[in-house]
Amino acid sequence: METTFIQKIFAEKLGRVPDVGEIVEVSPDMVMSHDNAALVIRQFGKMGAKGVFDPDKIAIILDHRIPAESVKTAEAHKKIREFVREQGIIRFHDIGRGVCHQVMVEEGYALPGLIIAGTDSHTTTYGAVNAFSTGIGATEMASVWALGKLWFKVP
Repeated sequence: METTFIQKIFAEKLGRVPDVGEIVEVSPDMVMSHDNAALVIRQFGKMGAKGVFDPDKIAIILDHRIPAESVKTAEAHKKIREFVREQGIIRFHDIGRGVCHQVMVEEGYALPGLIIAGTDSHTTTYGAVNAFSTGIGATEMASVWALGKLWFKVP
């Protein structure tokens, strides 16, 4: 049976080849947020979540609203930095460290065969390194931070 690129990646996680159209639940290898992590943190708190599923699988890269154009943005950046410290997230890149998608590849966070989700529509660019990657919203990312799971319909 011939399998697609995505079926092969999911098969590594599932221990079997999923069927096209099947809905599967997997744990992503890496998740990424940028300045919109403040929205994710808010949703994370509303869920009543206390700790992230795995601080080593979360990358937060401040690159979209820099320098902070308003007090509100500066406060959001401060909130993100505090959350990163509290949760022990080591893959944090503060202002001036690069564009999030470039940092993901250069730092080795996006690698062949990985499943990656990010709160940015350009997250799909990690397909260039043979990773399966997709963009998701802040509420869904908050759920991933808490539970470490995502579901997909196999294309």
